[in-house]
This record gives sequence, C-alpha cells and structure tokens, in this order.
Amino acid sequence: MAINWFPGHMHKARKEIKKVMPQMDLIIEVLDARIPFSSENPLVPSLRGDTPVIKVLNKRDLADPEVTDQWVSWLERERGVRALTLTHNQRTEALGILDLAREMTAGHDYQKRALRVMILGIPNVGKSTLINTLAGRSAAKTGNEPAVTRAQQTIKLPGNILLYDTPGFLWPKLSPEACGYRLAITGAIRSAVLDFEDVALFEADFLLAHYPQLAMDRFDLEEQPADGLALMDAIAARRRFFARGVPDLHKVSEVLLNEFRSGRLGRISLETPEIIEREKAEAEQV
Repeated sequence: MAINWFPGHMHKARKEIKKVMPQMDLIIEVLDARIPFSSENPLVPSLRGDTPVIKVLNKRDLADPEVTDQWVSWLERERGVRALTLTHNQRTEALGILDLAREMTAGHDYQKRALRVMILGIPNVGKSTLINTLAGRSAAKTGNEPAVTRAQQTIKLPGNILLYDTPGFLWPKLSPEACGYRLAITGAIRSAVLDFEDVALFEADFLLAHYPQLAMDRFDLEEQPADGLALMDAIAARRRFFARGVPDLHKVSEVLLNEFRSGRLGRISLETPEIIEREKAEAEQV
C-alpha cells in the first residue's frame, strides 16, 4: 500500500514558504527522533539555499538513544546544518536552540533588526509545543491530530528574534514507500486515511527484526513469533482480541500503534542511517 496524503492547505503552505524563505536568517526544522529521515521535508534543501539550519530531533525520550546519536552525526554532514536532540517539556534544553541560533548567525546585528527565524516541521512532530516553550506562553495551537497549524504566523521571542511559524506539511509523494509507513506509525498522517492493519503489520515485522525482546516482554510472549502476522495473532491470543472466533487484527493494530506512539513498547527508532542508505541505493537501482 502506498500512503499519500497531501491536503490542499499543505500545497498552499509550500507556496507561502517558498516565497518567504529567502528573507530568513535561519531555519529550524523539527524532526521526530524516531524517524529523522522520514520526518525531514525534502523540499527544505532546495528552498533554503545557504541559509543555516538547526535540525531538532524531538521526542528523544521515545527513540533508541544509540540510534539517535548516529542520526545527529549523519545530519551534521550537510553543510550549514547543526543537529540537537530534545525531549518534551524541557524548557532549559529548548532555550539552548536560541543560543545555537545566535552562534550560527554570529555576524547578525540585532540592533538594526530582529533575527528572522523560520520554524518548519511535518505534522505531529511537536513543533507547536516547542514554539510555546520557546515563547514562554501559549503562542501556537497544539493537538494530538496532525495538521493543527493551518496559517502562517509571526511570534516575537526574547532577544529580538522573530519566529515565523508555518503549517505542518508533507510532500506530494511519500517515497520510498517505507517512509510513508513510518510516518503513519508515528501519527504524522491522519488515522482516517490509513489501513490500520497494513501499517501495524509493517510495525510488527520491524519489531521482530530489530526489537524482538521488547515486543515479547511487552506482550508477555514466551517464544518469538516467526513473522509480523504471527506476532499480531499472538497478541490477539494474549489479549483475547477475537471476533467470531478469529483474531481481531484491527483491535491488535490499534494496540500496536498506540503503544508505540505512547512509548509503552520501549524506546524504539524505526530507521537508522544504515537502513536509509540501503533503501536509497535500492531505489536508485529501480
């Protein structure tokens, strides 16, 4: 199943960002630490030019710490890019983003004009929560559903910094296909457009390949299932999820997705630099 979700307001956002980005002194892109590559917007490199970028790997507390360290190094290979990690409601850590912004724009004259900073992030990566933390007030609307921010706004931050908030937006084609699944698992795509069982099966297969013990411990399984579908059947049996005598895979799917998103499954990263390099190489051969 190819996942493709590109509402009209996101197309409008892309046009607005393209128009104002040349006026920016710095860009902050908020990523999901569990999927730093899949939650990156590939339009940003083509739009930013030489503008410096801070990549914020948010939700660090939900991601595999060793993999997160790999991603910080991988992201900083790109010229003009610095990466840092963040967890929820850590105001002191969040304010370190502004210190880094000043460091990366050392030649800017704050007496003449404010530092213009654009903050970007695909839906549900925690961009609005971060904005409110930086502003020290409720400046941006937050919510559990993706695409809460619908219109661009400007927010005044301490130290003569103007933050340009933008709507969360995805790109027209979610490619490679695995990126779409990862985004769906983390909640970046509205539940209404998903095939829950298909997405959960992708997650189950990944768990068995990379974090089998976490899955077995969470669902109290004595033996490792042979594949993702067997894992879903085992969860149905353990939790007594049956409909007319057969495993209720929709209910199992909801549990798998919700427990991953909440962190109850453990600290899990759905991609590594090695996985992404392999997928990119495979895509080039097609």
